[in-house]
Amino acid sequence: MTEVPTMKPADPVCPACREVVYAGEEFCEACGSRLGPDPVPARVPTRGGGRACAGCGADAVDADGYCERCGLKQPAPRDRVELEIAAGRAAGVSDRGRRHSRNEDYLALTEHPAGFATVVCDGVGSSPDPDRASLAAAETGGAALAERLAAGDDPADATRAALLRAGDAVAALAPSPAEAPSCTYVSAVTGPGTVTVGWVGDSRAYWLAADGSVADGDGGDVLGPSRQLTADDSWAAIMVARGALTEAEAEAHPNAHVITGWLGADAEQLDPHVRTFAVDRPGTVLVCSDGLWNYLPAAGGLAAVAGDAAAAPLDAARALVRHALEAGGRDNITVTLLPVTAGNGAPA
Repeated sequence: MTEVPTMKPADPVCPACREVVYAGEEFCEACGSRLGPDPVPARVPTRGGGRACAGCGADAVDADGYCERCGLKQPAPRDRVELEIAAGRAAGVSDRGRRHSRNEDYLALTEHPAGFATVVCDGVGSSPDPDRASLAAAETGGAALAERLAAGDDPADATRAALLRAGDAVAALAPSPAEAPSCTYVSAVTGPGTVTVGWVGDSRAYWLAADGSVADGDGGDVLGPSRQLTADDSWAAIMVARGALTEAEAEAHPNAHVITGWLGADAEQLDPHVRTFAVDRPGTVLVCSDGLWNYLPAAGGLAAVAGDAAAAPLDAARALVRHALEAGGRDNITVTLLPVTAGNGAPA
């Protein structure tokens, strides 16, 4: 039986905006609310005609999105996104997390004639406008996947073509290679008895077996026990592959999240990773940004928190995001779940 990993203690947060706060602070640096026994301002009835503050209810939100009465920065539409398709058989959740001022992740989710498809992108924070990059990549890649699969393309060919098209969309955002928005990219397509994944960067796809079993290693191209399906384009992965560091040492290193592959005008020639697996038992494909796998890197831990993901994908996605938030939420968190049955990529 798989044990749920020990959860990292949650950082204290502002009750008004949920940003991380520190001992001794009287005011939240993110939203300006007073901390203490009565941190959230008393709710004031709105007077109509203006935008009501999500914190205090006053009609006092300025053009920059801050409440002039209590100082709260108003939630943006991308701060929390939840999606369900196909009568709830596949789902995704994206959350800003507790430390970032905006959500720089984005997701796409679609149903195609033989199953489901998803794309998750994570904006590279060191680049300009990473939120625009992830939006362009996920929307373009998701639309291209849906178009190609509907036309009857092989999932691997569709995955590769969609990723290249997403790369072009992100590169087009840059006024110059020195000012290039960038992001990671990972996709998954379920089909009749198959799962196809494609990626560039360190966002990941996992297979979560319905029986809870966990593979010791890669296990070849037949999906049996739960395991990771992608291999990070990162400094850490290179060090582990060379035998220079153990996985634990690489994860603890300051360069752990330095990526070696991304979408953007400043990236080298794009060479997508694409891999197709056969399915020999029911399970769920999980696709996520590093805001989730930073806290749950192993397939067994993800499966334990997700529970019966095939029965309630949205509930499982919420549980996984909640786990990352409670463990600290230091990054944006995005997860999508595509249930799969052996011999048929779309659940009955």
